[in-house]
Amino acid sequence: MDTTLSDDKAAADNQLEGQFVIPATGSLHELRPRTLKHGDTFAVFDHNGDAIGAPGSTDGIYHRDTRYLSHLFLSIDGLRPILLSSTVRDNNAILTCDLTNPDLAEASDQPALAHDLIHIRRSRFLWNGGCYERMAIRNFNDAARRVRIELGFAADFADLFEVRGTVRKRRGEHQKPRVDGDSVTLGYMGLDQRERWLRLRFDPAPTRLNGGQAVFELTVEPGQTRRIFMELQCDPGEAKRPVDIGFFDALIDSRRALRKSASRAASVATSNEIFNEGVRRSVSDLYMLVTDTPQGPYPYAGIPWFSTVFGRDALITSLETLWLDPTIACGVLNHLAVNQATEFDAAADAEPGKILHEVRYGEMAELGEVPFRRYYGSIDSTPLFIVLAGAYLERTGDLATIKKLWPNIEAALGWIDHEGDRDGDGFVEYGRRTSEGLINQGWKDSLDSVFHADGRLAKGPIAIVEVQAYVYGAWRAAAEMARLLGHARREFELEAKADILRMQFDEHFFDAELGTYVLALDGDKKPCRVRSSNAGHALLTGIALPERAAAVAATLMNGASFCGWGIRTIPTSEARYNPMSYHNGSVWPHDNAVIAAGLSRYGFRKEAARIFEGLFAASIYIDLRRQPELFCGFSRHPGSGPTFYPVACSPQAWAAAAPLSLIQSCLGLSFDPARSEVSFDRPLLPDFLNGITLRGLKIGDKSVDVALTRGGTGVVVETLARRGDIRVLTAN
Repeated sequence: MDTTLSDDKAAADNQLEGQFVIPATGSLHELRPRTLKHGDTFAVFDHNGDAIGAPGSTDGIYHRDTRYLSHLFLSIDGLRPILLSSTVRDNNAILTCDLTNPDLAEASDQPALAHDLIHIRRSRFLWNGGCYERMAIRNFNDAARRVRIELGFAADFADLFEVRGTVRKRRGEHQKPRVDGDSVTLGYMGLDQRERWLRLRFDPAPTRLNGGQAVFELTVEPGQTRRIFMELQCDPGEAKRPVDIGFFDALIDSRRALRKSASRAASVATSNEIFNEGVRRSVSDLYMLVTDTPQGPYPYAGIPWFSTVFGRDALITSLETLWLDPTIACGVLNHLAVNQATEFDAAADAEPGKILHEVRYGEMAELGEVPFRRYYGSIDSTPLFIVLAGAYLERTGDLATIKKLWPNIEAALGWIDHEGDRDGDGFVEYGRRTSEGLINQGWKDSLDSVFHADGRLAKGPIAIVEVQAYVYGAWRAAAEMARLLGHARREFELEAKADILRMQFDEHFFDAELGTYVLALDGDKKPCRVRSSNAGHALLTGIALPERAAAVAATLMNGASFCGWGIRTIPTSEARYNPMSYHNGSVWPHDNAVIAAGLSRYGFRKEAARIFEGLFAASIYIDLRRQPELFCGFSRHPGSGPTFYPVACSPQAWAAAAPLSLIQSCLGLSFDPARSEVSFDRPLLPDFLNGITLRGLKIGDKSVDVALTRGGTGVVVETLARRGDIRVLTAN
């Protein structure tokens, strides 16, 4: 092994703790946990519906970055029930676990009971900071049976970063449990002087209840069903409803809210039922992760580690889903505008005009033990904010929103010109302001993700390739917005800056020998001559000169880069390639969707369709057809599925949105709100689809339903229904 590379790797390993990595002590894919989310609360359970709470486990109920419930365990007569089935409904509204009794030994007052005679169905969902459960116990035996149902529980009130593996020197104090008839309340006083409480209520009242267990002694007649209701409330207010009524009221409210939010989206139906399952799951995951903020809907990044506001993730998710539901983009733009940095704060990597990276509400963030209370350490969120604003305007024609956001857009443009371009060379660079901040601040933000051809880690400030493309796209988008707002001089300034950047970018980033753009320029302006998926993002905004696009596409789609499931973050030809790494050889669905959108922009529909087919083929082997955050970049082999990354988040917003984005890329779908036109430019269906129907494609209050079918020489586009004066155009 090269000595320099070995030394750099050792140095990198020594810094891992400071980069807030997620230790891979177990495989989330192997466990295939059941996840639920509503608002600022999410839950992770095993297939039985339990939260085992073992060391290294992610199980539990989390609220605002704190794990409230850390243990929940159901037993019948002291034994764990046998799992029959476990599933989260297609709309993610409710978790259902079907269980049955194991063989129960003879007792002094009743005979032994063979297995599979007592059926237990657990139905559970989240709503407004609470977890609601109905347990139905049915006796299929021909004799009455007295059963003892026990629920063990605990609340560790661990900060999310503790659950992720950070060891704290001090913690707050647990409060004495408060037991009151049918309820028990567990509490914690944090070092941040904030009290956190978890209240558990039961109906009927348990036979015995203490600070760690509820016991129910039930006699169940033959064919009879007995029910137990449980409500777990994080930071509860006054209990106003009986537990069983609260369950049904919350269930009705949650379903109504879910239907209302999901109804905004256009619907997708295809000739492939397996893909239809995947699309339904993608849409359900997207709207489960969307959280209502005062500024509008905002997709939280992912479960379990990133269920909070992230700037970059939400901006890319919004771009992926803009054709489907532009209200998400509007909510994201407005929320990020309200939270835009207005002053310098080195600890938060904040600078005036910069767009948010991450928000955390837990005890460790409040105390500054992690820097993410309100953190701005991403280099791409700010230009992407402007890119999304321009794309939103192009999609909707909503100039009023852009006019309101224009001061924020100008502030973001100011940041790009000044703090973003640290040395005035025309490129935007990143470098953390304190030793606590993230070292790498592009989307590949792991410690070893930016390196030279020999494997040496690059030293900053670093100008990463995709950010220059985003800046180009931001200036083009801002120029168009300025034109429509009547700011002619500003329009010309921004157009000129974009033109200059495009030529400088080609001169300094394109490497003819590599056949693509280099990964980055380091702090000495030396190119990191590494092939990477990052280069594909240069196609997204149009910064790539037309004569370069074919070479970039060919490099991305060759066997070293395209593994059959998708494009690897780093191809097999590069020094730090490792298919099991987070960013140096893995496959990320959102990364592939962004690249496919860029390929489509330059007319490479077939290449986009290959990416689409790869991700679809991977989904066949994935639980619930759910696209994970990433999977390993091993080559695809016939009859075998992809290799899963052990701690990948699932669901993850930008991964859930990837198949939706790929639909648009392959169909060449665009919108012209001024003319009320929906267009399909040289549409292409991937091999696994013979037809696709899109219903509810909206422009304002008008909408249209369209069917696309594979024909003899291409794709036939048929208008099925119109609501309002709206046209469908096709170019083949």
